[in-house]
Amino acid sequence: MSLRITVLGCGTSMGVPQLGCRCAVCASSNPRNHRTRPSIHLQSKGTSVLIDAPPELRLQLLATHLDEHLDAVLITHTHADHIMGLDDVRGFTLRTGKPIPVYAEASALNDLQRVFRYVFHPFPPGTSTPQIEFREITGILQIGDLTIEPLRVFHGEMPILAFRVGNFAYVTDVSYIPPESLARLQGLELLILDALRFEPHPTHFNLEQALQVVQALQPKRTLFTHLTHDFDYDAVNAQFPPGVELAYDGQVVEVN
Repeated sequence: MSLRITVLGCGTSMGVPQLGCRCAVCASSNPRNHRTRPSIHLQSKGTSVLIDAPPELRLQLLATHLDEHLDAVLITHTHADHIMGLDDVRGFTLRTGKPIPVYAEASALNDLQRVFRYVFHPFPPGTSTPQIEFREITGILQIGDLTIEPLRVFHGEMPILAFRVGNFAYVTDVSYIPPESLARLQGLELLILDALRFEPHPTHFNLEQALQVVQALQPKRTLFTHLTHDFDYDAVNAQFPPGVELAYDGQVVEVN
């Protein structure tokens, strides 16, 4: 089965350009230095899945022409840069009249029910809200023809989820990967991995730590995501070994 992965956004929680910043990357005319908040889209022959729903989700889907069909949304964790675009799935549910399943761990579902409480309240005729059906992640998921394995990783002290689909894995917002999850990340064709900045950070891998993970796992190809304005796309990519690069918004990769 071929899996098409689209990087909808690869930026940090503040995005790039960062408000009020006039650094060379924020002022850059290179579109690959413009980074919206982090999310990816998975497309197989018959299944369309989002991982996370950042604030720019509507714009990301329009820019990548992925606004026609959606089967499910997976949530890694409930920080604002990963969930505040969830209302945008309304565009799909208005057309189909069917709820979209949103998969998350129990603690994350509690957060989502609180933040999006209005979704479950009656609205007057002529108004609309997204039709969402929350589903708890307790093990491997089967969504259409996609088998999706959740993996435990840590964002600082916060337990969150990474996901593996076949020979691909998405590991964002991570500062520690437990040994049992590291073992499940062996043999990858493509790894998308958090590499926030050059300097150490308490809740994210910095570039040096991310490169150490790549060295340990040896995926065929690695894209770094959740990137700050530390990274000039062309300059930093030129320093990487073969098979390692920064992601960019709108990037498409296919794996078997």
